Amino acid sequence: QVQLVESGGGLVQPGDSLSVSCTASGRTFLNLVRAWFRQAPGKDSEFVAAINGNGENTRYADSVRGRFTISRDNAKNTVYLQMNSLKLEDTAVYSCAAGRVLTTTAAHYAVWGQGTQVTVSS
Repeated sequence: QVQLVESGGGLVQPGDSLSVSCTASGRTFLNLVRAWFRQAPGKDSEFVAAINGNGENTRYADSVRGRFTISRDNAKNTVYLQMNSLKLEDTAVYSCAAGRVLTTTAAHYAVWGQGTQVTVSS
C-alpha cells in the first residue's frame, strides 16, 4: 500500500512563508493525483490544492490562489506546498492525499497522511 508522511509544519507570524512536504513510500505509482487539504478545530476539512501525475495541471482553492503553490518531484515521490503571505486564518492541520482523479472532494482520495500542524500567530 501507498503511505504518505507530511513534514515541515511549524509556528510562523502573519506575512511569513512556510513550505510543507509529503513523501510517499511503499507501493507507489508516479501518475497518482496528489492534493492538500486542511482542517482547523471545529471546522470541516477544506480543499487547498491539487496536482496531476505529471505536474502539468494544478487546482487551487480561491482562498489560497496567488499565495500558495503546489509542486511535485516524482523522482523523490514528494509533493510540496509553498505557502506565502500567510494569514491567521491559514492555521490548520495540513494533510496530503493521493488518488486517481484530480478533484476537490476529499472522499475521492484513497490514501491520506497523518497531517502536519501549521500555526500562524502574532
